Formats: sequence, structure tokens, C-alpha cells
Amino acid sequence: MWQEILTALGLVLVIEGMLPFLRPDSWREAVRKVAQMDDRTLRITGLVCMVCGVLLVYAVR
Repeated sequence: MWQEILTALGLVLVIEGMLPFLRPDSWREAVRKVAQMDDRTLRITGLVCMVCGVLLVYAVR
């Protein structure tokens, strides 16, 4: 189980690092826009991402 968790974490880090590596200016602008979002919008976005992730893992497994 720990092997799968660490593999998933490693993949998240690779995917998260791709945009700042390839397009640092676009990444910086996206972070700036996210920082300006209100808490409610940011939480809803986070919830939608988590639900999509859970559904994806469920569909794959």
C-alpha cells in the first residue's frame, strides 16, 4: 500500500512541476489569479478536483 501511495505522490510532483518548468511565466500568472480568488471559490474548486480524483481512481481500480 505504501508503495502505491508514494508512486502516486511522485506522479503528482512530476505533473505539478511540468508547467513551471515549461512555461514559468504562464504558471506565475495562474498562481497570481488563484491567489486573488475568494475563499468560497477556491474551496469549491478544491472540492471539485478531489471528487474528480476520487472518481478517476475508482474508475481505474
